[in-house]
Amino acid sequence: MHKSILNLNSVKNEIEKENINVKNTKIIAISKTFSIKDILPLIEHGHNHFGENKIQESLEKWPEVKKKNENLKLHFVGKLQTNKVKFVIPLFDYIHSLDSLKLAKKISLQQIKVNFKPKIFIQVNVGEEIQKNGILIDELEPFINQCKKNLDLNIVGLMCIPPNDENTEKYFTKMETLNNEFGFQELSMGMSNDYLLALKLGSTFIRIGTKIFGKRDNEINF
Repeated sequence: MHKSILNLNSVKNEIEKENINVKNTKIIAISKTFSIKDILPLIEHGHNHFGENKIQESLEKWPEVKKKNENLKLHFVGKLQTNKVKFVIPLFDYIHSLDSLKLAKKISLQQIKVNFKPKIFIQVNVGEEIQKNGILIDELEPFINQCKKNLDLNIVGLMCIPPNDENTEKYFTKMETLNNEFGFQELSMGMSNDYLLALKLGSTFIRIGTKIFGKRDNEINF
């Protein structure tokens, strides 16, 4: 059995040990920088959710594979620039990084052009960090209203990457509260180093790269 499949099964076992229903957990295998050759064993094993953060790399890897595998779901998990939206909408099923009104308007226009509405997570700057992208908590309600009512975006939940400190549980708890307040059913948070905590606090989508594919050079440990 391929190493990536063994690693994926190991992640699922860890989730089940915590008495979390793994069937309700969507594990996004973060496949950025890895070739289709590395990814195919997981696809053939029946895994359907994969994440990328580079447009050019994704266009080279995924179009033909998606045509042959109708159940595949691609997740865009990186910073999305407005000039790249036209490439993202036709290929990706989910966008996890809506972080501005400018981007929201661009997505709205593009989804009309291609007649496809991706499922979208709003990125929340839960730690109110100056250097991070995302909508501030105080601005969330009007932003959500504008996205849903005026721009007709398919907002399915919130997403966060918490500050890199010892208060991860506090930030995840806040995200769970916000997600429930706005009535969303999906919550995107948790990576290779904190996904069990994220799942205990309501996450439904976790982003796992390192624990499935192995370490990358000079990369965030998804």
